[in-house]
Amino acid sequence: MTGTVMEAAARTEAAARPMADDLLLDIRGLTKGFTLHAANRRVRGCEDIDLSVARGEFVGVTGRSGSGKSTILKCLYRTNLPESGEIWYDSEAFGCVDLARIDERRMIHLRNYEIGYVSQFLDTVPRTCARDIVLQSAAEAFADPAVAEAETDRMLTHFDFPRPLWDLFPNTFSGGEKLRLNIARAMVKRPRLLLLDEPTASLDNASKLKVRDLIEQLKVSGTTMLGIFHDLEFMEGVCDREYSMQRGGFVA
Repeated sequence: MTGTVMEAAARTEAAARPMADDLLLDIRGLTKGFTLHAANRRVRGCEDIDLSVARGEFVGVTGRSGSGKSTILKCLYRTNLPESGEIWYDSEAFGCVDLARIDERRMIHLRNYEIGYVSQFLDTVPRTCARDIVLQSAAEAFADPAVAEAETDRMLTHFDFPRPLWDLFPNTFSGGEKLRLNIARAMVKRPRLLLLDEPTASLDNASKLKVRDLIEQLKVSGTTMLGIFHDLEFMEGVCDREYSMQRGGFVA
């Protein structure tokens, strides 16, 4: 798809479903379930989710494991394809687009340059050292190689990675170190929209404070965030709004 065609598609979508000026994300009727064919069973993920997120806002979602929190984030990042509903996102590159239906080329662009995702697990190219993992991400955000390298070093230092670890492969790291590296890789880009899936799940208190500090810095710089947490204490004073999930939907 050429750039002209991509821009035309973006304008068509924007005209079909305009968003309020203050919104970056507008989710309507999002539903996703899973079929376990071997067990002949249907599993609910999330169902009929409505959620609007303003620019620069941090919205937190809590709930028990299996309530559908991660399913929402994976639909936004399109690692899960929604079954129904709309996910309108005001892209800097393409205008107002529906992430539930956007073509793969534009979705890859958004992942590289606009939308960050922190999962609970580190997924990297084998035999890539810790510094290169963060540097590859920084290089997508900063055109100047010197700036990308400086931001990489700053992020690794912020998360207390001793320099001898920078050139090691992360398969030798502890669970907490892998999660910190995952957070560093996503946050170094300073994305427009950051999705956080249990970012403090296996971290000690000192590391949690490091994450909180970066979240506050990103909020000041204008990053919009949607995060899911079990750590309710961590969310206090950080989130602008909080939602609770049960059985695939939000509850009062």
